[in-house]
Amino acid sequence: MTDDSKAVRLVHGHVKWFDVGKGFGFIVADDGGPDILLHANVLRNFGQSSVADGAGVLVGVQQTQRGAQAVEVREIEPPEGLGNGPAGTNDEAGSVSLLDVASQPLTPARVKWFDKVKGFGFANVFGSPEDVFIHIEVLRASGFADLQPGEAVCLRVTDGKRGRMATQVASWEAASRERVS
Repeated sequence: MTDDSKAVRLVHGHVKWFDVGKGFGFIVADDGGPDILLHANVLRNFGQSSVADGAGVLVGVQQTQRGAQAVEVREIEPPEGLGNGPAGTNDEAGSVSLLDVASQPLTPARVKWFDKVKGFGFANVFGSPEDVFIHIEVLRASGFADLQPGEAVCLRVTDGKRGRMATQVASWEAASRERVS
């Protein structure tokens, strides 16, 4: 006899909201149904501490006594409607195309600080003395809602008018997944 409550099914949907301070949020499945709880620990297992509202997600979902809960994040897609993606979100980037962004390597970095209210922050690339500017729109277009000081991330970086700037932010684990592909 099998226990159907332990069965995990793959669900694609979008993030309804996620609150880093509360440590959870909810997902709305593409095929409808009740909201799905997304706990911060499940998101951290994927390598992110936050996720942008409206981001597409592919998650493993398990039915519990308290309702549907995500038990694994498989994929996060940037929210729709943010221009042309990470490169097109900030005039500072100039004429960086999506193809140029995709050809840049993912560089390991650690968040120095990030302020959602101000809309920007900085990270230190490992082995480089220069700070890298991270704009909130690049962050959102990359599927993140916020960054925490000391958080390990991967960046695609370009030279902007005022110095080095991120054109895409990815989870630390994304670099290892990219190398395997």
